[in-house]
Amino acid sequence: MGLYRDVLFPHLLDFVMSRANMMEQRAQTLAEAHGDVLEIGFGTGLNLDYYPNAVDHLTVLDPAQLLPKRVARRIEAAQMPITTAYVDAEHLPFDAQRFNVVVSTWTLCTIPDVAAALNEIRRVLKPGGRLLFIEHGRSPDAKIARKQDRYNGLQKIIGVGCNMNRPIDLLIEQANFTMDRLERFQMPHSPRVLAESYRGAAIAP
Repeated sequence: MGLYRDVLFPHLLDFVMSRANMMEQRAQTLAEAHGDVLEIGFGTGLNLDYYPNAVDHLTVLDPAQLLPKRVARRIEAAQMPITTAYVDAEHLPFDAQRFNVVVSTWTLCTIPDVAAALNEIRRVLKPGGRLLFIEHGRSPDAKIARKQDRYNGLQKIIGVGCNMNRPIDLLIEQANFTMDRLERFQMPHSPRVLAESYRGAAIAP
């Protein structure tokens, strides 16, 4: 257990990820969620207020228990039944073709074996099921991408495993998803190396 990783960082994460522009992106990303939904990288539960009424059941997954009292209050206030699982996304403990939707919000940057996690997500999605995502990642600007590569090691320390230089769209497509919609933009009020954003939906075969 480390003071920064286990005590300070969860509070910093909750503060940074609850900024108004981030919450707006959550709302837009989650608008299509419906049926039986799996959220990977649950974090501190900031998505819960943005799930639509079309969600029948939500399973939330994270390998770490962050701010447990705060998270418990958010779960208690949620409008849908919720099941929690404290496991990693590379080894999902669910039957194949179970979920209608999988949600990932600023999570694919942190998973150690992101290819394995995406393969697992594809496995547990029903045929035609959707991966809804908002992520930050590699810039299309070669100059910015070089800076991302240069500072990624430091970012992994500060962000407790977060990578700033992953090509999110390519990773999703390499996992045999079909990209249905992809928006690329720079998140306002963020450093350029962290602002390069990917929001969209991908369809499982």
